Amino acid sequence: MYAVVITGGKQYRVSEGTTLVVDRIASEVGTELSLDKVLLLGGENTVVGAPTVPGAVVKATVVAHAKGAKTESMKYTHRQRRRTQRNGRASLSVLKIDSITA
Repeated sequence: MYAVVITGGKQYRVSEGTTLVVDRIASEVGTELSLDKVLLLGGENTVVGAPTVPGAVVKATVVAHAKGAKTESMKYTHRQRRRTQRNGRASLSVLKIDSITA
């Protein structure tokens, strides 16, 4: 069985026992979360929500918090010798999917 959930404004396809890297969630490591915005339940009988599947919940545990890869962007203005450089690292959370219930 698999499900499509929304967290952080993005959609993820998950199944039981998998790990998932998402945008930072304000929870301590080891806490259990319930992701209730389930768009689709797949398996033998596929259930598509309109917009979400009523009563469907995905249980997950926060495994770790981490930072993503460093991103760099540079803007150069021709003839004016103007340079702008921006750097950043995304804050991420690692989730382990425990169960999918309908």
